[in-house]
Amino acid sequence: MSGEQPVYQRIAGELRRRIVAGELRAGERVPSTRAVMREWGVAMATATKALTVLREEGLVRAVSGSGTVVSGRSSPRRAGSGAESGLSRELVVRAAIVLADAEGRAALSMRRLAAELGVGPMSLYRQVPDKDELLRLMADTAFGAEELPEPGPSDWRERLRLSARVQWRAYRRHPWLAPELLNSLTDPPVVPSGIRHLDWCLRGLGGLGLDEPTMLRTVVTLNGYIGGMALSRSLEVETEQQTGVPVHHRAWSNDALAAETVHSGRFPSFAGLTGRIEGMGDLDELFEFGLARHLDGIAALVG
Repeated sequence: MSGEQPVYQRIAGELRRRIVAGELRAGERVPSTRAVMREWGVAMATATKALTVLREEGLVRAVSGSGTVVSGRSSPRRAGSGAESGLSRELVVRAAIVLADAEGRAALSMRRLAAELGVGPMSLYRQVPDKDELLRLMADTAFGAEELPEPGPSDWRERLRLSARVQWRAYRRHPWLAPELLNSLTDPPVVPSGIRHLDWCLRGLGGLGLDEPTMLRTVVTLNGYIGGMALSRSLEVETEQQTGVPVHHRAWSNDALAAETVHSGRFPSFAGLTGRIEGMGDLDELFEFGLARHLDGIAALVG
């Protein structure tokens, strides 16, 4: 029949009923895509669309390592004039940051963000012209939330170290941030809070005898190191958010292949090391080690 409700909407309706009735409570996992496929005998695309409807209504949300859980709302979001009248660019940007932090950049769309705010998608376009501008504003806000002291340390090494750690903290808090700020070192996006960091570091290198191009390259390559390390974690978090599988679980699945490759005889130096070390440490330890070596190199340049 032409007026029959689509299958994915019927599935979403049944899951919605369970949530509203309290059969599925806040924080509990809802059926996964594969579970929906088995229960209703539908294809993956249909099951995915059903769960997407519930996410857009705000009834469920994705949680890294746990899958999709009930968000705690008892009724779906509906767009309303009251919500639209209180909308502002700052509210849109901060809501987008919350969404990207929780579910990753891949989950962020203008339609999804509108659903989170309970407004129509066109209301968002009155505040920001497109998704690219939204991401730029998000990056500026998230990066700018990390304070740099004024006037700051007079010693150039302490100054650059502090700037590096402040940047690292921002990247760790917002895993989606590194790809936004590092899409190009030679032609970066115009993010005032990032330029503030650059200017703050350049002031610390003044009076050391370096010419201006060298000062700029020194700061830019240091920032590139920080962002490169952050990008590694960003990719891990993004994969976890999309698959629900923690990175260490995937690493365990590769243990046999790694052992076979390392001990194949093709990599004797590395194979000799693996028997005497337990690991390279966590990402924060690697960051601090690399930062210290990078600063040592700058010291040699200055000296």
